[in-house]
Amino acid sequence: MSGLLRTISTRSALRGPMITQRASVFTRPAKHPLGPAETIIGLGLFALAILGPSSWILANIEDYKKKD
Repeated sequence: MSGLLRTISTRSALRGPMITQRASVFTRPAKHPLGPAETIIGLGLFALAILGPSSWILANIEDYKKKD
């Protein structure tokens, strides 16, 4: 047990100081705000990416069932 504790303590001492990461959070408004067309296109593509595969599976559910 003491060997395990000694290994843990020496390995943690060899690592040195931990590097802290800071998040890049901006509190200012965007330099170039998105227009309504860009917003609609982005939301539409996002919805297609989420709902598209599940719609395909539901439309072709009979093909996925086992046929005996």
